[in-house]
Amino acid sequence: QVQVQESAGALLQTGESLRLSCNASGEKDFDLFALGWFRQAPGKAPEAIACINWKRDTTHYADSVKGRFTISVDSTSVTLALQMNDLKPADSAKYYCANDKSGGRCLTSYLEAWGQGTLVTVSS
Repeated sequence: QVQVQESAGALLQTGESLRLSCNASGEKDFDLFALGWFRQAPGKAPEAIACINWKRDTTHYADSVKGRFTISVDSTSVTLALQMNDLKPADSAKYYCANDKSGGRCLTSYLEAWGQGTLVTVSS
């Protein structure tokens, strides 16, 4: 099990921004993993929202977040980040950083969560 430090969640207003981060400094193979983020709202199925392949040259976004969210990786700090802009109430969920075992194709069932997740709540 990869140990990570996750950024804090937040209670936000519609239209605000938040950057989530997931530091995996103990993971020596970090640069070899395709990585991603998925979210799960109460009573709903998990949704893969953003992924990046191990070469860091291809990203994939769910339609629900395309144009608003950006995934990024900082190999120096061993950190995966998700910049979330123009947040909406529908974005309210617990967010998980993950190892994308589908190699960056962002298949939900292949995303293996790291950490306990971060709660993001967006009010209207």
